[in-house]
Amino acid sequence: MAKRDYYEILGVGRDAEQQEIKSAYRRLAVQYHPDKNAGNKEAEERFKEGAEAYSILSDAEKRARYDRFGHAGVSPGAGGFGGFDPDVFADFSDVLGDFFGFGDIFGGPGRRHNQPQRGADLRYDLRISFEEAAFGVKTKLKIPRMEPCPTCEGSGADPREGLETCSTCGGQGSVRYQQGFFSISRTCANCHGRGQVVKVPCSDCHGRGQKKEERVLELKIPAGVDEGSRLRITREGEAGLKGGPSGDLYVVISVEEHQFFVRQDNHVFCEVPITFYQAALGADLSVPTLKGRVEKIKVASGTQSETVFRLKGRGIPSLNGGRKGDQLVRVKVVTPKKLTREQRELLERLSEISGEAEESGSLFDKVKEMLS
Repeated sequence: MAKRDYYEILGVGRDAEQQEIKSAYRRLAVQYHPDKNAGNKEAEERFKEGAEAYSILSDAEKRARYDRFGHAGVSPGAGGFGGFDPDVFADFSDVLGDFFGFGDIFGGPGRRHNQPQRGADLRYDLRISFEEAAFGVKTKLKIPRMEPCPTCEGSGADPREGLETCSTCGGQGSVRYQQGFFSISRTCANCHGRGQVVKVPCSDCHGRGQKKEERVLELKIPAGVDEGSRLRITREGEAGLKGGPSGDLYVVISVEEHQFFVRQDNHVFCEVPITFYQAALGADLSVPTLKGRVEKIKVASGTQSETVFRLKGRGIPSLNGGRKGDQLVRVKVVTPKKLTREQRELLERLSEISGEAEESGSLFDKVKEMLS
């Protein structure tokens, strides 16, 4: 049987924000969780189906591939992605929060706060020049981020004292109560689920276990990036907690405008003025290119204003390894604002020879008759 659309499963539109997707999954998970529907195979399948949908749509990269290619874009072997991410169950309690103590209320173990936690992702906005976007560039970024405290190695405790086992929960991180038929487990209020407590806080990080540090990263911007391009650098985000992995760093590109060139996909467009005489008689026109070299364009006699010439391969490389774009040169005939007496006489003579004066005179007479 064909898979259902992930947006349909969660009951959201394709333009849904992440918070809307998360809320929709939470409602579905609460409704079909196996602990609430013991022995109900249909509910179990709906729960797994919802978890699979959420694992794709909650990940920006996977969601983009799904929006473009459908299930084929996130199936096993499709660029390293799989349609189902079992880790979504590990994050289940994060989505549900403390919703009626769900995850613990039916005797489940709940999520232990002393487990390794992945660090947060970071975003860095980088502005580069038009040429740097076209040809690529190496640059250095200064990234402020939270790092494990070197003094306490991330524990938050004074190294001489260390951590102590929580006396309230005995190091379990949770306290279990019996209410009627149900065994209810609650996060320990004393250690907040860690199972250990800080007796004497680290003097360097004041018990937080992390310190803000500035890290310098060298980044290679590939040729062909455009406004809004996003580069992902794995494990360069915030440090994880309790030995968890670091998050990722997303570098979002913005490109400065060029005073002469305009980008159109992988082509570059420019406009070059030519004189009436060059357009009428023809000329060899010198045109600057992105790389600074000057190319010659043959302007034929009688060329009209707005004519576009193409310089093959003088554009911007494709990010996916395709061929370079072209440079498109549009010529614009510029009418002189001032003429010398000799130039005026020559143009009047040319007009008489070509018959334009007579034609314009007869046209003026026709308009005059229409308005009389």
